[in-house]
Amino acid sequence: MTHPLRLHPDRLFPADPDTRAVARRLHAEIKDLPIVSPHGHTDPSWFALNQNWKNPAELLITPDHYVFRMLYSQGVALEDLGVPRADGGPVETDPRAIWRRFAERYHLFRGTPSRMWHDWVYAEVFGLDVRLSAETADHYYDVIDAALKTEAFRPRALFERYGIEVIATTEGPLDDLAHHRTIRDSGWSGKVVTAYRPDPVMDPDFEGFHDNLVRFGALTGEDVGSWQGYLAAHRTRRAVFAAHGATSTDHGHPTAFTADLPQDQAAALYERVATGPVSATDAELFRGQMLTEMARMSLDDGLVMQIHPGSFRNHNGTVFTRFGRDKGADIPTRTDYVSALKPLLDAVGSEPGLTIILFTLDETAYSRELAPLAGHYPALRLGPPWWFHDSPEGMRRFREQVTETAGFYNTVGFNDDTRAFLSIPARHDVARRIDTGFLARLVVEHRIEEDEAHELARALTYDLVKAAYRL
Repeated sequence: MTHPLRLHPDRLFPADPDTRAVARRLHAEIKDLPIVSPHGHTDPSWFALNQNWKNPAELLITPDHYVFRMLYSQGVALEDLGVPRADGGPVETDPRAIWRRFAERYHLFRGTPSRMWHDWVYAEVFGLDVRLSAETADHYYDVIDAALKTEAFRPRALFERYGIEVIATTEGPLDDLAHHRTIRDSGWSGKVVTAYRPDPVMDPDFEGFHDNLVRFGALTGEDVGSWQGYLAAHRTRRAVFAAHGATSTDHGHPTAFTADLPQDQAAALYERVATGPVSATDAELFRGQMLTEMARMSLDDGLVMQIHPGSFRNHNGTVFTRFGRDKGADIPTRTDYVSALKPLLDAVGSEPGLTIILFTLDETAYSRELAPLAGHYPALRLGPPWWFHDSPEGMRRFREQVTETAGFYNTVGFNDDTRAFLSIPARHDVARRIDTGFLARLVVEHRIEEDEAHELARALTYDLVKAAYRL
């Protein structure tokens, strides 16, 4: 039995009729504003090569860890979803079989953000009007597969179709940025920039850390055997990234711990982590020291700093060994910000020319720690709800818990932080609806006037993100 697929025009708006009417008016003014996507993990080769995606599974399932973490939790082997194995072992290669496995289990996503994003893509991008299920799996596959073979569904065409003004990918310090050069030299008007993610040479627990340092030195021509040479290598790479459009750095550390050691102690610490087995204490101390060093470098070169702490990455050791990192097994942890950030904030927190954007997977920190910190320190801004909280309820909780203390203007709008390209407009649609619904409530409660809400709706959608990320 098939069921219709409908996107209700009032989805995610408040149920109260008076509040909903205000939300409609606010949303009508901002729904078509350009998309600014200042942080994410889409593949720059898509825009450099501008090739058609091969099939629906390659576009919508294989790159999306939100999808396969749910399916894995219900007993579906990652091999059966075509996820490549680290050892090159056999996995499913039939994209229609992968799609059918997903469609048969689409009911598992009821109530999740992934369900909303996918339904939006199916209805708005591909014009499908029946719900995805085992019965409609082949119909979906055929419609999507046929569309993907057309010029209108090449990456650059979709970029333009959905009004993306700028998108930032994220590359590691050892990336040659060749795809970004190809984009730049192609003459295409779309703006795709990079961001500097130095974790592979900044986190002693990152796999291959010592080999990465050797490559880092060779790439930059700096003597990474010394502390000062290592710092110079970072400055060199940051300058290269900036020349390729980067306006930000990104740091995915396990915690928000920072340190500000005297330089002789920092040099001794670096010698320990660079030359031998690294203790857990030294690894954490080095990561903390480097966050402060990165902040100082941002003062010099103007790159906005993003800190994404609080994830126990690759928690499932079996999956990590078999498939590598970023396969849906990252789990949130408790995170301290007040004490952890104090060394960094003592050093640079009062610098108005510096922007440090804080993210969290620990929602308990919103009102207790993050909003008060951002509501005081000139250098701090709050990033939007991230990862597990990039959801309607997560967005509402964020606004409710931070606004009274930090206000709206110490936040930075929305970013989608995604690897799944077509989820970008879907995610921005959700954020715009939730924000206008929140503003509408403030209007009907007579806490702000409607003209102020219209200004805020535009700011939360477009102005704040442009300013914060210097785009």
